[in-house]
Amino acid sequence: MNSKKDIRALTKDQLRNFFVENGDKAFRGNQVYEWLWSKSAHTFEDMTNISKETRHMLQNNFVINHIEVDTMQRSKDGTVKNAVRLYDGLIVESVLIPTGTRTTACVSSQVGCSLDCLFCATARLKKMRNLNPDEIYDQVAAINKESLLYYNHKLSNIVFMGMGEPLMNYNNVLKAIDKITSPEGLGMSPKRITVSTSGVPKMIRKLADDDVKFNLAVSLHSAIDEVRTKIMPFNQNFPLKDLKEALEYWYAKTGSRITYEYVVWNEINDNKEAIMALVQFCKYVPCKVNLIEYNPIDDGDFKQAKPQAIEDYISILEMNDIIVNVRRSRGKDIDAACGQLANKS
Repeated sequence: MNSKKDIRALTKDQLRNFFVENGDKAFRGNQVYEWLWSKSAHTFEDMTNISKETRHMLQNNFVINHIEVDTMQRSKDGTVKNAVRLYDGLIVESVLIPTGTRTTACVSSQVGCSLDCLFCATARLKKMRNLNPDEIYDQVAAINKESLLYYNHKLSNIVFMGMGEPLMNYNNVLKAIDKITSPEGLGMSPKRITVSTSGVPKMIRKLADDDVKFNLAVSLHSAIDEVRTKIMPFNQNFPLKDLKEALEYWYAKTGSRITYEYVVWNEINDNKEAIMALVQFCKYVPCKVNLIEYNPIDDGDFKQAKPQAIEDYISILEMNDIIVNVRRSRGKDIDAACGQLANKS
């Protein structure tokens, strides 16, 4: 492992100071910073408006721990999945999802996952480490390039719904979003970014206190504690009462509506009791519900609900004036759909 410091861990001011201390002009730090972030330079050699001597000095002092797209797969529906190799050889996956005139990046925040949702392939990998801010940023920059290449327009949206629990890597995720939304980075609007959590109440409150401007989604899947704990065992430690109070706090602070991500499974949450519990939970704060098609992960414990169960959810939610959308899965043929990211490559 390289012992040199990753140059992207430095702030712009630290870079400017580095050049001054080494007998150069401070503005050189601005040039390098631009190469690192808005131009996503992979190597110091890419920095063509900087002298060879300066590039050599940077090489002697720093590394750029840039990700590499190890393998890329394209689905028949246009979805692109990247297996991304990190500087230490570990791999995470990220996905480009095209819909109409939009493209969405689904990015990872951890190698493996801290939580234990039984229906998710990623949860079967132990958490190996958190991703650094630049590794999260690089996934987005790589997908933006693919969006331009394959769909002729920039990335429209970003969802933190890949591998890992974003709120268990809180500081790095927020630093990455700062860079993604900065005019000196990718310049994306925070309103086009959604962070999806399985529901960590303390960290949802912290998001509200930190006055974040992005959207929040919660993987809910059941509004009955006993059922939710069976499919998401960590619910034992973060019960629905605590989650409800954290979401009320979020809404009071931000005025921003919540999205509930909700998979319906056969003989788990496909009954009237489950639907009515969801309706009740939706009354606590303004929200919308995304019903998500389940993607099997090799075993028979979880089965897709029958179409009638989905229809029952839609009609009862709409009857109660709750916005509901059905999300059909994309990229199933390349294991790129919701819950399927598991580094099979």
